[in-house]
Formats: sequence, C-alpha cells, structure tokens
Amino acid sequence: MSNTLNRRQLLKLLSMTALATSFSGCVISPKAATTKNWGYIGKQAPEYWGKLSPEFELCYSGKRQTPIDLQLASVKSIDNKNQDLLVVNYQPTPLNLINNGKTIEVDYQPGSFIDSDRQAYQLLQFHFHHPSEHHINGKEYDMELHFVHRNQAGNLAVIGVFLKSGEFNPNLQTIWDAIPQTQGEQTQVKDTIINAASLLPAERRFLTYSGSLTTPPCSENVTWYVMETPIEASTEQIAKFAQLFPHNNRPIQAVNERTVFESANAQ
Repeated sequence: MSNTLNRRQLLKLLSMTALATSFSGCVISPKAATTKNWGYIGKQAPEYWGKLSPEFELCYSGKRQTPIDLQLASVKSIDNKNQDLLVVNYQPTPLNLINNGKTIEVDYQPGSFIDSDRQAYQLLQFHFHHPSEHHINGKEYDMELHFVHRNQAGNLAVIGVFLKSGEFNPNLQTIWDAIPQTQGEQTQVKDTIINAASLLPAERRFLTYSGSLTTPPCSENVTWYVMETPIEASTEQIAKFAQLFPHNNRPIQAVNERTVFESANAQ
C-alpha cells in the first residue's frame, strides 16, 4: 500500500470508471428484480442469471461485477488527511421489513444519506447476505450487510459491512425479533425505532472500488465502500438468518482492470 493518491485523483478515477458503465446499467431497481425468476440454487443460480432474461445480460458480460476478493497487498491508499471522502449521516426510522424471498430487507424513510465528493446519496434500504459476498485476502465472513444508496443522477453507492460470529448484537436483535418468515410478507413496527448507524463498525477504514449490484440486473453504476472491520453477531443470531436463507450470496467475480483504494475512517 505504498502508492498514495490524493482525494481529487481518486474521485477522477472512480468517476471515469462509473461513466463507462452508468449509461449501460439497467434501470430496473433491485427491488423490481426480485420479481424475476432468479435465485441462488439450481437453474436459477448465479451462473445462469445472464441467460434468464435480456435485462440480466450484464450478470454474464459485465467487466465490473461485484463481489470481489479484496486483496489488501494490491490496494492503493488515499491521502485524505484534511478532507473526508465519505460522511455518513443516518437518522432514526420506524422499523419496516420485508421478506422478498431473496433476503430480509429493511426499508428506510427519507432523510438519511451519505456524502461523497459533495454528492448526497440517499439511504434507500439495507439487507443481508449469508455467507458474505466480498472476501478480504480470500477470507469469507459469516454474513454481509449492504446499505444501498442512490443519488439524484440515479447512480448507486453501497456500504458493505461484514458480520462475524462473536458477541450478541442487541441492535441486530431488534430487527431479528420482527423478521417476516414468509416470502412476500412485510412487517411494519412503527413503535420500534432503529438507526442504521448502530450497525456500522466503530472503526470505519474502508476499501472502495467501482462495481455492480450483486443481484440481477447486475447494473454497473455502483460505487462500493466495504468496511474492513466487521461487526459481531452471536452464533444463534447468524443461525436464525441462515435458517431462512442458507445461501444467498453471489460468488466472487473477476477484478479485471479495476483498482481498489483504501481510505482512512469515514465519519
């Protein structure tokens, strides 16, 4: 990690890679794609996604697909000593969950966002994968949490947080207690307030790169921020999710010509 880029250089590189894909990215939303006939096993598994629908073609042909194995020895450092690349501003929201058959999704009311290069990306929802989708140095984690954001131009930014087996997580348990058990079922608990910030690690050093959605239509207009430090959840909490979704992660994709950058802590 001896190569150091300043913030302006990094943003130029990321914007160039995003520009190449933003016009080709499918406009179908991740939620709309859950109605399509795709999944994680059998003839609906990830290796078949690109053939299931013309709208999913990027899942097969895309060159900036996610997830990837994040090799720390090859990342480039960002020199943002005096400027923050990523500022997180999450507000409390009533708990609103849906079991969409692919994962448990927590929808978020307007007003929460991240700020990157003076662009605001509104938090739309967060959801879970088991086991993790990204790897770090070949290591797979027990689960991965994705916070999905969108800016006014329609481009996406996703924060990824690993979960590992360890201490009981009370913030996660608030969500687990309300999990809908049936596909298509939605649970609204208006008297239960959560804050997505409570599911971020205290240490917020992250890896960032230009990638895609990890589910169909695999659109390549996504900037990823993957936190290096995991949060913990108990073995029982991880097992509860695994009972509903034993395997809902996409396999590792080729890095190709992309560069992964490492930043200091987000705020």
